[in-house]
Order: sequence, then C-alpha cells, then structure tokens
Amino acid sequence: MFSNPFSRSTPAADPDTIDCEAFEKAVREGEATVVDVREPDEFAAGHIPDALNLPLSRFDPKQLPSGKPVVLICQTGRRSRNALNQARAIGRDDVNHYAGGMTGWRSRNGALAR
Repeated sequence: MFSNPFSRSTPAADPDTIDCEAFEKAVREGEATVVDVREPDEFAAGHIPDALNLPLSRFDPKQLPSGKPVVLICQTGRRSRNALNQARAIGRDDVNHYAGGMTGWRSRNGALAR
C-alpha cells in the first residue's frame, strides 16, 4: 500500500491534501508528478514547470502517470479535488491534491512556466 510521504502528521490533517511546504519540496526535488487539471488556455497562461495538463473537462484518471506520487492542481482546489475523487474511485492511492491551487502557488512566488 502507498504510504503518503506528503501528508501532514497532525490528526486533523486531510490525508488527501499535500501542504504547501511539502508541495514546494516535491516540485523542487522532483519527488512527484504534478498534473494540472485546468483547461489548456489556463495552463498556457502559466503553470508549474514540468507539470502535465490533463483538463478536468475530459479527465480520465486512467491517464494519470505512474512511477512516483501524483499531485493534482487547479486554480483554487475544487477541480483538483474532483479529479482526486475520480482517481480514488479507480483505486489510485498514490494521488494527492494541492488545495491552495495556482492561486496559492503564485502567492508563495512559486516558479511558473509558459
């Protein structure tokens, strides 16, 4: 079974959500594959470097990469939560989402690619 290296250790923490510090480390060190579920025009306007774009409007959780943990991201966390629920429904337990979304990433001065 997958052990989530990104979950916070507090009992009240949402085990499906990666916190900002762990997410920043995962991106910086290549510990996870980032999958952006925003639409292509949103993705093109700025995304996390090396992120894959699998828009929620045509999202198929079977297309999620394997080999290392996956972190889903969108603009504010709603679409990534929806995609996460779909991934869980097919048995993927190596997937989390960053609830802060791109809004949170930008507010922390995260790197962007275009």
